[in-house]
Amino acid sequence: MVVILFAAFFLMLIIGVPIAAALGVASVISVVFGSHLPLLLLPQKMFNGINSFPFMAIPLFLLAGNIMAEAKISDKLVGLASLLVGRYPGGLAQVSTGASAFFGAISGSAPATTAAIGTIMIPSMIKKGYGGDFAASVVAASGVLGLIIPPSLTMVVYGVLSGASIGALFLCGIIPGVLISIALFAVNSWIAHKKHLASEPPVPKDQRGKIVMDSVLALLMPLIILGGIYAGVFTATESAAVACFYGLIIGFFCYRTLTIKSVCKIMMNTAENAALIMFLMGTANFFGFVITAERVPQTLAEMIAGYTDSQTLVMFIVLGMLLVLGTFLDNVAALVLFVPTMMNLVNAMHIDPVFFGVFTIIALAVGQFTPPVGLNLFIASNIAKVKFEKVVAQTVPYLVVYILMLVLFIFVPQILTVFE
Repeated sequence: MVVILFAAFFLMLIIGVPIAAALGVASVISVVFGSHLPLLLLPQKMFNGINSFPFMAIPLFLLAGNIMAEAKISDKLVGLASLLVGRYPGGLAQVSTGASAFFGAISGSAPATTAAIGTIMIPSMIKKGYGGDFAASVVAASGVLGLIIPPSLTMVVYGVLSGASIGALFLCGIIPGVLISIALFAVNSWIAHKKHLASEPPVPKDQRGKIVMDSVLALLMPLIILGGIYAGVFTATESAAVACFYGLIIGFFCYRTLTIKSVCKIMMNTAENAALIMFLMGTANFFGFVITAERVPQTLAEMIAGYTDSQTLVMFIVLGMLLVLGTFLDNVAALVLFVPTMMNLVNAMHIDPVFFGVFTIIALAVGQFTPPVGLNLFIASNIAKVKFEKVVAQTVPYLVVYILMLVLFIFVPQILTVFE
């Protein structure tokens, strides 16, 4: 049944079937032709796969991110980033990374961060002679911070799948997000020196206060969410509702960039995306049931545990698997396939599930700017109007930095659990 399952799944991926449908159809084919299980299990398992209170956070965080994006706060965050890091070599590249870190903390989405910041920064960098391919690579690599810096949608998904605390995942994502941002700043400086890219002129003193005040309202959102969770005021799921309410307040009454018409558009877009994700979670749950019934996770855990008892070596094996998986699958899809399969190994090797979760999310996030399915690359190259292949070549230094940071986290796991 397992052979039929994976053969059907990969065949459908090759011919372009959407992954949610591929998971469901492959599972049905394997049950019909490889077992005597009743097909009535399909709707039951699909329903059970989404029948979880924490999953309410998914559409709510999607809604919050869409509200903040529609409120045009990216302009204000770019201004703040320019004030803080624009004076360093490669000023506009530094601003792109800084603004992506700020916006990522609000949107929780890598593609949304890439699109919002790229629309503003890529044309500006091209005008200053940075080159479209380099400008797109900076934004694509920096947009990944939207998945790493909390609150993050993928952290919610991992928390539900693994049983790990979503609040702990949010808090433990702060330090690696900051460290990776600093590493990206360093790469930007190195490339700026090679390309002889100048820094930006300092922001006039009389504008600095206004820039900070314009951006502080937006940046309060992640602080309210994380502070409320840490203080026990609300759960991670409830924090998503708070984020939506806060976004509407500042969008309507502070920035005055939202209208009833734009909110209706946001609701429709959020409903479509949430439906796709929940359908994916349902079909993936049935897919997971089939591979669990065939003891695939247990067998895989026994094989790896039998090969080595070193947590470090196991994490290097996991890293290799995640980097490959992330290049072919969307992050949510990769999580719902990978996490249930690997939790037996995580428990057997006594690996902290929060550490494993943050590490997994970062490793899979790298796939957002690596071919062939790197969505950030497609978004950034379209904005820059340059060939996809040229952007890929420019992202190599950023890819190396992400992998080096992941290796550092393997050897110093306390970095990912300092707030646990």
